[in-house]
Order: sequence, then structure tokens, then C-alpha cells
Amino acid sequence: MNIPLIGREKEKEILLEALQSPEAEMVAVIGRRRVGKTFLIKTEYQPHFIFEISGLQNATVEKQLDHFNFTLAKYAQSEIPIEKADNWLDAFRILTFVLKKQLDASNGKKVIFFDELPWLAKNESGFLTGLDFFWNSWAVNQNVVVVICGSAASWMIDNLVNNTGGLYNRITRRIFMKPFTLGETMQYFKSQLFNFTKYEVVQLYLAMGGIPHYLKEVKGNKSAVQNVDDICFAPQGLLRDEFRLMFYSLFENAEKHIAIIRALATSKQGLTRQMTVQLAKIPDNGNTTKVLEELEQSGFITAYYPFGKVKKNMLYRLTDQYSLFYLQFIENKVHEGAGTWQHLSQTQEYKTWSGYAFESVCLQHIPSIKRALGISGVYSISSTFYQKATEEKRGAQIDLLLDRADNIINVFEIKFHNGEITLNKETSEAWQRKLWTFAEATKTRKRLSLVLITTFGLVRNIHSSGLVEHLLTLDDLFLE
Repeated sequence: MNIPLIGREKEKEILLEALQSPEAEMVAVIGRRRVGKTFLIKTEYQPHFIFEISGLQNATVEKQLDHFNFTLAKYAQSEIPIEKADNWLDAFRILTFVLKKQLDASNGKKVIFFDELPWLAKNESGFLTGLDFFWNSWAVNQNVVVVICGSAASWMIDNLVNNTGGLYNRITRRIFMKPFTLGETMQYFKSQLFNFTKYEVVQLYLAMGGIPHYLKEVKGNKSAVQNVDDICFAPQGLLRDEFRLMFYSLFENAEKHIAIIRALATSKQGLTRQMTVQLAKIPDNGNTTKVLEELEQSGFITAYYPFGKVKKNMLYRLTDQYSLFYLQFIENKVHEGAGTWQHLSQTQEYKTWSGYAFESVCLQHIPSIKRALGISGVYSISSTFYQKATEEKRGAQIDLLLDRADNIINVFEIKFHNGEITLNKETSEAWQRKLWTFAEATKTRKRLSLVLITTFGLVRNIHSSGLVEHLLTLDDLFLE
């Protein structure tokens, strides 16, 4: 299958600037498993490679060095066997010798690519010491781009981007790879000549998010429902058992990460740190702080501030689409066999869950929402609001607010439906009460503007008139 490079315009620009720079560059490419990091680098840089190696998962230092020696011999193309390294300092010394010959015999800037670097450097192997030596004693003075890439985002940030040793401040450019947006997902399907509607694309996105490697499994001659059945529930389906593999490939001692993901999956509006720890049944200590940071930096969870609250009131929300879908439907349904999703997608359970999942998708597409509202250039802070009902106060929950610098607060209602929405008197009054409750609780002096985001639009009537100021549909979420 011919797979083009979709989107990634900013990322491609960074790589091109590094290649055209008159100085040596060290580029860090960071992003979660299967998001397309290696594909981007190889698509843009393959003709310029003079050395490429990818770490081996769960391999000892000795096996990693054997792998390095074999790879280096391949690139050396020498009739005389090259010296074998038995530690990383020697390995980089020998690499310097081999690459010097290649640089002397070539024109233009060349690329040295270390993929899955956290696997190469794990267990205090001495790899980072070797990389420090390689960069500071040789590469920094050469016409090269050194690319370092890894799926363990937190490890990459802690050990390289924020390194305080010999590699301190040596990263010259950073690329943080994110999943495809809805618009990019549609571009990918069109590149494969798939004729999906936007509604079908959203159905697929709710199950697997914008992870390119997952989207490669989609077949254009099947419906969205059939594709989810094949990919998520069939015995050979890629996503049937991806969940644990995903976390164990990214994090050491991943049980705490999985426990937090499971805890957050139980809450629609998100959980405080204390509630997360209690539900996950893990100790509340510095290690838990690190686990939360790792999950956030890797793109699985998102931290939100409730409106007007301080940091200690931060809420964590699970925003990885596949994890949400797996825990709700795949984990306990794989044994039910063919047609599982065709049945489940018609149930009330799915209708309720899809509304929550669609809200999560909207939270990930705030730039598109701002463009559709014509406020891309207006500074705003996204937040949430929740007030529990008591005898004295009305309760209200708002999953998305945009607090704007131009003295307007956009209050969002988000609805996933298979047709146009028609407001009745009861719903209209409930939405109005929510606005009043928010205004009363926050004492805000800003104007409140209600925005409805839905799939196919709204039937305008007396109940929506004067209440819904802006209407956004799937067309707006697919804006790039």
C-alpha cells in the first residue's frame, strides 16, 4: 500500500530547516507509540542517511551492542572487519571513525538517526555517556543532523530535552508528534481513495483516535461499523489486545500507569489527583506525580483547570480515544465473536458513551473550534465548570468553556447525534439554567455566549432562538 505523508507541515519545516542549517543540529522527535515518528523522519530524510539504528525492546545491553556492531558493519561496507565494541563509549568512538570516512566521500549535509532511543539507553547502560561524547567531541563540528527519536515521551523529555549533564541544551530543535486531527484523518482516507463520510470518520475516530498505524488497518470497502468489528473485536484484530502492549512498551512498571488510566475512565468530568489516587489504589507520593506527568506528556491524559480554580484543583481526564473505547467495549467483549460491534453500536450503552467520547474529541480540536468561531487571534483559556447541587444551590456541569480576553466566555453544549437536533422547551430551559448557575457561582462580568457543537446541525425554533448564539457541526471540526 502506498502511504503518503499526511499533514505534518510544521514538522517537515523543522526538519528541512535543520537540514539546510550551516551548523550541526540535534533534533529530538517525541511522540507516543504508533503516531508516525519514524515514518516522518524516513520520508523526509532517508536519502541523507549515513547511519540508522533502532533500539531493541526488552534487550540487554550486550544484545543492544551486538545489534549496534552488526548495523555499523553494514554501513561501513569495509572488506576489513571493523572493531567490535563492548561498551557504548567504544561504540561511539568506532562510529565516529566510520562516519568520518563517509562524510569525506560525500556532498551535502548527512543524517544520523537513533530510533527508539529509550530502549538503547535503558538500565544505566552508558549509552547517554557515549552519545554525549559523540556529540560534543565530534558531531557538533560536522555537517550533520543527529536525530533522536523515542515513544517514551517522558523519558525523552527527562533525559534529553531537560538533560543537565553533558547533553544540556544540546537539543537544537524539538518536534512533538501528535495524533492526526479529524481533518488529517479524512485527508489520509482520501489519499487511499476511501469514500467515507465525515460521520463515518468520526465513528472510526471515536474507537481508535488519529493514530496513523491504527488507521492503516481500515478498509475502504467496508463500513465504519464493519471496520471497528474487524480491527477491535476479531481474533486477529490489531486493537483487540493493543492496550497492555502499548503501555508496557512505553513505561517501565506500567501497572501504575494502567491503574490511573482505568480510574480516569470511570469519570466523565475528570478526577482530581486525590480522587484518581484513591480509585487507582496507589500511594500518593512523588512516584505518582511522575506517572501522571508521563501519561500527560505521552498524550494519554489531559489536565484541566476548573474555571477560576488554582492548581491544586486540577482535573485529569482520559483523552486517548483508543483507551476509552477499549475499557468500555473491547476488554470484556472480545469473546463474543463476529458482529460484536454491529450489535453494541445499536445499544443505549454506546449512545451514552459516544456522547462522552465526542466531547473528548472536541476538547482535542479547540484550534478548529476557534477558527470556526472566528477567534483564532483572540487569547483564551479553556476550562471546565462543575457545581454540585445542594439545598441552597443549583448544580451544573460544563465540560468546555473558552474564557476570552475580549470579555466573552463561550459556554459549550456538545451533542453527538445521527441527525439534526431539535430543542424542546425542557432542554432549552435546562441550558438557560446552566448559564444562570455559572454566572451566579462565578460572579463573572463577562458576557456568556452559548455555542452548540453537534454532528449535523440544529432545527431552529422558538426554543433555540436567542439562546444558541453559534452553531458548529462536523464541517467545522474538520477544518485545518
